[in-house]
Amino acid sequence: MAEAHQAVAFQFTITPEGIDLQLSYQALNQIYLSGVRSWKKRFSRLRNRVIKGVYPASPSSWLFVVTAILVTIYTHSDPSMGLIAKIQHLHVSLGTQGQTVVSAMVFSTLLWLSLILALRFCLKLLLSYHRWMFEQHGRISNTTKVWATLVKLLSTRKPLLYSYQTSLPHLPVPPIRDTLSRYLESVRPLLTDPEFKRTTELTSQFESNLGNRLQRYLKLKALWATNYVSDWWEEYIYLRGRSPIMVNSNYYGMDFLYVTPTPVQAARAGNTITALLLYRRKVYREELKPGCVPGTVIPLCAAQCERIFNTTRIPGTETDVLQHWDDSEFVAVYHKGRYFRLWVYWAGRRLSPREIEYQIQRILDDPSPPQPGEDKLGALTAGDRIPWSQVRKQYFNYGVNKKSLDAIERAAFFVSLDDEEQGMMGEYPARNLDRYAKSLLHGKCYDRWFDKSFSIVIYKNGKNGLNAEHSWADAPTVAHLWEYTLATDAFQLGYTEEGHCKGEVDCSLPLPQRLIWDIPPEAQVASSLAVAQALADDVDCHVFPFREFGKGRIKKLRISPDAFIQISLQLAYYRDRGGFCLTYEASMTRLFREGRTETVRSCTNESCAFVKALESGEEQCRHLFRLASVKHQNLYRMAMTGAGIDRHLFCLYVVSKYLGVESSFLKEPWRLSTSQTPVQQMELFDLKNHPDFISLGGGFGPVADDGYGVSYIIVGEDMINFHVSSKYSCSETVSKASGYFHQCLDKVLMPY
Repeated sequence: MAEAHQAVAFQFTITPEGIDLQLSYQALNQIYLSGVRSWKKRFSRLRNRVIKGVYPASPSSWLFVVTAILVTIYTHSDPSMGLIAKIQHLHVSLGTQGQTVVSAMVFSTLLWLSLILALRFCLKLLLSYHRWMFEQHGRISNTTKVWATLVKLLSTRKPLLYSYQTSLPHLPVPPIRDTLSRYLESVRPLLTDPEFKRTTELTSQFESNLGNRLQRYLKLKALWATNYVSDWWEEYIYLRGRSPIMVNSNYYGMDFLYVTPTPVQAARAGNTITALLLYRRKVYREELKPGCVPGTVIPLCAAQCERIFNTTRIPGTETDVLQHWDDSEFVAVYHKGRYFRLWVYWAGRRLSPREIEYQIQRILDDPSPPQPGEDKLGALTAGDRIPWSQVRKQYFNYGVNKKSLDAIERAAFFVSLDDEEQGMMGEYPARNLDRYAKSLLHGKCYDRWFDKSFSIVIYKNGKNGLNAEHSWADAPTVAHLWEYTLATDAFQLGYTEEGHCKGEVDCSLPLPQRLIWDIPPEAQVASSLAVAQALADDVDCHVFPFREFGKGRIKKLRISPDAFIQISLQLAYYRDRGGFCLTYEASMTRLFREGRTETVRSCTNESCAFVKALESGEEQCRHLFRLASVKHQNLYRMAMTGAGIDRHLFCLYVVSKYLGVESSFLKEPWRLSTSQTPVQQMELFDLKNHPDFISLGGGFGPVADDGYGVSYIIVGEDMINFHVSSKYSCSETVSKASGYFHQCLDKVLMPY
């Protein structure tokens, strides 16, 4: 209990001689150093606010403007056209010379601020131009060339992470007629002629009556809100869901495919935690370069980065709430049914990787058993949300339970030290990859804290991975974090020859703090676990590394790799099920402020025509395939530029619910839900010298009970990794049918 005594800054006892005050100088020193670190962070944030507040100008440009104005005054010129003289009349306590200087500085400051506002307005106008995305390579218009030059001129200064935020345009509300027209086009290949005729009539009635009324409310919201979609999307798609977020919402990310940097579990945890803390420091200091559209300087919204760390989803009866804290100096760790608080800062400094490894090893060596009810406590976050909300209010709002729960929820992130081995290993590597995916998606249903923004999993053999909660951000934000973590772990921090972290250890570090619980039997942990276990047992996952070719060979055909894969998935589904289905592909809308995602309905008339022609052996397959590819690219670009279908219909649907009227839209199931995990930082991975350091990407559960969830990552030039999920309870979907993807890729390529 030594560490418990050290945590007390002072103690006192009452004696006959009076009060005996005992100070713990070590604890006071820790408080002092923690305060210094906190004030350094506040100063850094204040400095960053100034720098990004004047972007694309710089704070030093103020001095240039003041100097220029003063020079013109002393040369008997008046660039202010009399304004400086008027400002002088406001100063009565200064001499003539002082009044002139102060007035000139006031005018210079106002002029400088006006120029900044003008530059930011110009940058916002430039970033609102999206026609460049629809122009063919090598056929760029003069307008786009001038636009690109102006954007580069206004982006010459190195931006901070959030420098572009106020310059990003707002997401526009598309005309309702355009959205409904594209909606009819998207459902045409899925309906018979009578069904399509009826849908057309319903759409026409909706537009002329209810639709225009709902549109007016939506336009009013767009004038008031920063983004007319994102808050409702977060609230109604994620936070109001009452079913388990495990499998249904959370997703996972995997380690390297062929390489495990160290087999020492504690060492891998030490470097992984350190890399994550280094990334957090970059976020705090805004040192991360803002994301851009690949191959351009066009910035993407960085708002999702604000809640990566120190964030937890708090359950509620009707809706959950995302709780974010400004800082946290510890992480929560789970091992064999016990929970620990691990301080990652000590004496005002971040622990070294070797010290974190030392602390993790202490947890692994701790022989103490779980307290009653503690070992399966995490199942509460894996089951239905209403029971978890009720249990939390009843048993975790006071006493030791509240303190321990606060330690988990306020932690920077959650770490699970798994007692299993995972990865592509053994006699059946493909089967073990599937087991690895399932482990990251749901684990044992109680050894992850699914409410945390993300949980890191470190396996017994040194393999790692993560499980991420979905409401606070989308996969590209987490993927960027994970790329940095893997690269920093393997190429920058590194390990000793024995597989341990580098650095020295201060053996006086206090033991990791064991969290104390008092969990009554009526806390419904068992019932939540039963719900979660049934859901986990029903999920089938298959990881499919495709090594025959990659984007290099596809690009030689002058075809978009994403379009190529999406059309191939249509072919695979057609061969598997004998028809087509409404297909969801996630696209980002981060060209706009606070943008999240939009749907690309990748089952099109053109892709269906190609699949039917290929299956019937017709000769015009190549031409049809190119038409389908061009169509898909155009749909993807429209989704990125705010002209998608589904988010607009979703918001119209929400408005209709607020008004108490019924809408027949957005009720169709997505039987094929797909998403690409983009590689955003290829410069971190030297695949030429280290070809084995290939990321597996990540995946998610099926969106529909009778559908597939397909995630894919294009790695380098010669590999594509697929993650396919489905449910055993549906006889029509079996993820092992993902072998069709291999066949369809070969068949699609054969005509070329």
